[in-house]
Amino acid sequence: MVRKLKLGKYQHAKTGNFYQVLGVAKHSETLEELVVYECLYNNSQSKIWVRPLTMFLEKVEINGKKVPRFKFIE
Repeated sequence: MVRKLKLGKYQHAKTGNFYQVLGVAKHSETLEELVVYECLYNNSQSKIWVRPLTMFLEKVEINGKKVPRFKFIE
């Protein structure tokens, strides 16, 4: 079952860059849930990215404080 994730604009905690979450997909072999998102800045490597949902939702440590890796903006 695909878990719900708010679609919309997110900000990456470490870089400050913005992304548009397009949806949650499943890996065709492992059924792992993957977040599909688009860079909202100029990135020469790729415009569309995927990341495991568990990693997208996890907290990271910045300046000794645990914060969401991606923060929902709108």
